[in-house]
Amino acid sequence: MMQVAVPHVAHAKTGVCFVQTPTRQTSGDFTLDNFESTTESGIILDRRQILTGAAAVGLSSTFGAMPAMAQGAPKKGGTLRMGLEGGSASDNLDPLTYADSIPITISMMLFNGLVEIADNGDATGELLESWEAKPGAAEWIFNVRKGITFTSGKTLDADDIIYSLNIHRGETKSPAKALLADIKDIKKLSSHQIQVSMSKGNVDLPFNLADYHLMVLPNGFKDFSKPDGTGAFTLEEFQPGVRATFKRKPGNYWKPNRGNFDRVELIYIGDANQRTTALQTGTVDVINRVNPKTAALLAKNPALKVARTPGMGNRFCFVAMTDKEPFANRDVMLALKYGIDRQKIVDNVYSGFASIGNDNCIGPKMKFYNPNQPMNRFDPDKAKFHYKKSGHTGAIELQVSEGAFSGATDAGQIFQESLSKAGINMDLKRVSADGYWDNVWLKQPFCAVYWGNRPTIDNQFTSTFYGGKSNPWNDSHFENADFTKALEAARIEMDPKKRQELYSRCQELVSQNSGMVNYAVQDYLDAHTNKLQGLTPSGRFDLGDGRLAEKGWFA
Repeated sequence: MMQVAVPHVAHAKTGVCFVQTPTRQTSGDFTLDNFESTTESGIILDRRQILTGAAAVGLSSTFGAMPAMAQGAPKKGGTLRMGLEGGSASDNLDPLTYADSIPITISMMLFNGLVEIADNGDATGELLESWEAKPGAAEWIFNVRKGITFTSGKTLDADDIIYSLNIHRGETKSPAKALLADIKDIKKLSSHQIQVSMSKGNVDLPFNLADYHLMVLPNGFKDFSKPDGTGAFTLEEFQPGVRATFKRKPGNYWKPNRGNFDRVELIYIGDANQRTTALQTGTVDVINRVNPKTAALLAKNPALKVARTPGMGNRFCFVAMTDKEPFANRDVMLALKYGIDRQKIVDNVYSGFASIGNDNCIGPKMKFYNPNQPMNRFDPDKAKFHYKKSGHTGAIELQVSEGAFSGATDAGQIFQESLSKAGINMDLKRVSADGYWDNVWLKQPFCAVYWGNRPTIDNQFTSTFYGGKSNPWNDSHFENADFTKALEAARIEMDPKKRQELYSRCQELVSQNSGMVNYAVQDYLDAHTNKLQGLTPSGRFDLGDGRLAEKGWFA
């Protein structure tokens, strides 16, 4: 057996920084005039509560330049109050359903995963403590961590791991199904060791097992009204779309220096301006998805810090199903790709806190990103040419909502305006934020979508484009034999140069042939009070990869 050296995705020193940095410039100046007073998303938190004392908030400092959590040892105690976007009234605790930041954050408090992605991008052991693979990376041995108990008191063993994997295999609607599709057998070798056999090798298997849907449950567990996990906290109250509260388990959490807060209160705040006000007035201690237009205003408060992870954030897209007309017509899709003014959206909607996307979900900070790939740049003449060639007439309907992501409506309006320069008529339909991910995504043929960052390029492509309709989250219904062949070859290729060539080919094929218009890769922007420690920006998701409640503490 040989131990597999798992590659990095992004190092903290190159992929993570704070907003004020000498190594990277941002476009656009910040002024009070950039502050947006209204959005289309609904008000969830009592406005009177967050406005109390707003006049007393000082705004005199600049962005913090030193890492927020560099000082002091972790301390126990206190109540962490989180005001977050990224959830809805349809949220539940079943890992098969997680699709946004709030369910992910909740799951990281109650459960543990199989593998954790460290801040530097490495795959590190969580409930799977260690692993080895035979040459070819098709046969793996995983060691299950010993001495871990669930909330119910049950001791973790191999049967729990096998059950937690198998609910995402076979006949399942799990979004993680495509990541595990090549696993042909999982065998129990002992009470704390399993063997995974694959039909095709994949050196990135440990990264795939870090997917946030793969939470570990007791063997046979199904009652998510009473979650039974190995995480640091237990559930007190859960009102989907409103709030959730948690309390720390008695005794010492099995991860040293983690699980420090006595309680955690999570409040759904879908409106970006209300999240900002809640943080400014001390109603919450931390918020995610800071409005780029108000980031500088927030940073002027000496009691607050704004943390930025450039080029590693959400991939903002408009996604069309390419097995439905008119999007099955490749020229229609090329017209849409050439007809969107990406730079204008980055400058005006995200105030420069984003990189231009190229319709394949691969951001510039990701390992094996191809900086020389052909770019789908705004070109009204090319858009007009392909649209005329397609033979399509009439308006194209795009559904947008702030329930998809903040800025979706404004980005849609710029898209509509830029298409008009090519003579293409777009009908922009604004739909309700409530239940967007259940009622619109994967159901409507052309709509706003965001994709969170994945730890490897294989994971990103597999989650988003691999497997055709057998992949529940292949939202553009993309199928391409050349792409499949190149992706599968890259998974077992050990030569980095050859692997780069294969992944570059995948990027080009998706960019030119998929139904995705990925116009921007946003920077992650979180903000918090100075007293909160432990929010180290992650190269994968916001809020420290969703683990802030587990990793943080108060100074």
